[in-house]
Amino acid sequence: MSNQKSIAELEPKLVWQSFDAITKVPRPSKKEGKILEFFKKWATEHNFSYKQDAAGNIAISKPATPGMENKMPIAVQGHVDMVCEKNGDVVFDFDNDAIQTYIDGDFVKAKGTTLGADNGIGVAMGMATLLDPNIAHPPIELLLTVDEETGLTGATELATDLLNAKILINIDSEEEDAFTIGCAGGINTAANFKYEAEKVPAETTAYTISVKGLQGGHSGINIHEGRGNAIVILTRILTKLTRMINLRVSSIDAPGKHNAIPREATAVVLVKNAAIDDFTNYLGMCVSTFHNEYKTKEPNLLIEWAQTNMPERVMTLPFAKRLLQSLTIVPHGVYRMSPDIEGLVQTSTNLAIILTEEDRVHILTSQRSSIESEKMYIAMKVASSFEVAGAEVETIGGYPAWEPNISSPIVKVGEVVYNKVFGKAPQIVAIHAGLECGLVGEKYPGMDMISFGPNLFDVHTPSEKVQISSVQKIWNFYVELLKNIPENK
Repeated sequence: MSNQKSIAELEPKLVWQSFDAITKVPRPSKKEGKILEFFKKWATEHNFSYKQDAAGNIAISKPATPGMENKMPIAVQGHVDMVCEKNGDVVFDFDNDAIQTYIDGDFVKAKGTTLGADNGIGVAMGMATLLDPNIAHPPIELLLTVDEETGLTGATELATDLLNAKILINIDSEEEDAFTIGCAGGINTAANFKYEAEKVPAETTAYTISVKGLQGGHSGINIHEGRGNAIVILTRILTKLTRMINLRVSSIDAPGKHNAIPREATAVVLVKNAAIDDFTNYLGMCVSTFHNEYKTKEPNLLIEWAQTNMPERVMTLPFAKRLLQSLTIVPHGVYRMSPDIEGLVQTSTNLAIILTEEDRVHILTSQRSSIESEKMYIAMKVASSFEVAGAEVETIGGYPAWEPNISSPIVKVGEVVYNKVFGKAPQIVAIHAGLECGLVGEKYPGMDMISFGPNLFDVHTPSEKVQISSVQKIWNFYVELLKNIPENK
């Protein structure tokens, strides 16, 4: 750590002070009560009016600055929840503890957990806009949505009478030189297998097998990069061992988030005492095999095994076989690249979570596509992979794509301002990640929308970081953009 000063001392000060305040308030997805109370108190203390809808979303309003009254009213939008991931050796309670931030060169990071710059830094920019009396802006609303990370629930349930804005500025993109004007739609596919158990066989030894040290990452932004999936790797190991030494499986677990590529997975297994040498020799081979496969993308990959307490049950052999076969054939990764936009993932799926519970094995996957029909097809393909093995399957949490509008007035203004501030044109992109713009646009037809933001890296993982110089750069652009909002006609 190259610098121990507080992030609240960074520039632009109001942005970083606001972000620092946010990091001290717990805000897991679906548990936004504390952060929402924080914002209602914050609005009241600064004499801003606010409204809250039934879903919990808050719109905090401020009148136009002098001379800007006839400009189109705008909403600056971000989501208040964050993905809560931590390293396995870190003790941290996301429901109660403050994020431990620190400065490392040109980056702000967190100690062993996700940072929450997705989307805390965008929210902080909105807060700073309202706080700074020197920033010229039209009538403005800071729209704070809930539960974005688990399926854009807040935007899905957004009230149609919460906003007066005609322009939406979403500050939830993660590359400083790009304007996002479209994004993928998504859906989750969940499978539940009834746990078929039998007693632990005699003359066996219990082991835990762990796959860890992977990068993980955002299942939209990083899905095409060839990063390892801990569930996929562990499934390969278990499938081979069940066939080679009649390995018995008691549990498989990879808790995580639907929109994060799993970094860690564990299994509790039973090995015949006579086969322990074969077991350990094969796992030793796996270490070199997977290091060779992932040496470029996953240099910190670890495969570990150790004796553990004897479980009370194991899966029956037919059930374990069906489960592992299903996990083997279910797709993970890119299904199709866009034929129209170079480098854009069109359709993908993420094998995200597996949990062994009392009476079932629960699996959660996430599909994304910018084409609605293809999104539903890949979800059906995933569902079929589980149904043929006897699972009960449901699709949940669907949301639409945000279709690009290349004629957007706010995008055109943004291009002019960006060129003026930086002497070059921004990239105009669509992304494979999900943004709330499409859902907001459904609730407010005709809303003109743009998304941008500073450089963020490794979001949804404990390696998440935000670039300090990029925050200053985007802030400079954003403040200038506010001055140039079109007239209200």
